[in-house]
Amino acid sequence: MIKIAVAGAGRMGQAIVRLSGNAEDLTVTAVWARDPSKINFDCPNDILISDDLEALIAIADVVIDFSLPDATLEVLETAVRQNKALVCGVSGLDAAQMAAMDEAAASIPVLYDRNMSQGIAVLDAAVRNVAKSIGPQFKVEIHETHHSQKKDAPSGTALQLGEAIEAVRGADASPEVHYESERRGDVPGDHRVIFASPNERLEFSHSVTTRDVFAEGALLAAGWLAGRKPGHYSMQDVLFAD
Repeated sequence: MIKIAVAGAGRMGQAIVRLSGNAEDLTVTAVWARDPSKINFDCPNDILISDDLEALIAIADVVIDFSLPDATLEVLETAVRQNKALVCGVSGLDAAQMAAMDEAAASIPVLYDRNMSQGIAVLDAAVRNVAKSIGPQFKVEIHETHHSQKKDAPSGTALQLGEAIEAVRGADASPEVHYESERRGDVPGDHRVIFASPNERLEFSHSVTTRDVFAEGALLAAGWLAGRKPGHYSMQDVLFAD
């Protein structure tokens, strides 16, 4: 049984705790919260909720981090000190934080992805293949819609898809990827990738109906990552490696 420590007690942390009850090979042993007294969701009594990150990670095999960017370095450094695998789904990390993650991956297995959805991992692979196959006359647009509280735009997932396409096309590819963002309601996440030439149009789309999909992906990633060699992994590896 793989023991999981969850960093972050927000909506994603709560979903991971709830969905872990359906897993046969995983169990959540601990949840890290800055202020445990404010935790107001149903949590099994055998799960330790604390602000003591060191103690929580000590009783786990894998850490799943869905905290905030300003807490990610603390989680990362603690995982390295204790030689524990880390799954990180925190979006909005800056270049220094990403560099720290790369450095940590030299000593522990680190799986980072801006979107833990299995569908997005498949979409990422698909658009890479399309970008490799069709000519430069196809312009690329990425449209994304998220809930009104989401501050960053374009979304991390949209940027990830665009970077995947640009990586295949090359740094000098023309034209550049065009992004369009919309913020409304409580939309968990919709993405469309459009390849369009003067004569034809090819579209890929992915819609999330519930945020549980990200928690499911994180749990799948944790199970896959446990026992792996040090390295920097992504959801692409979970679905397509081996």
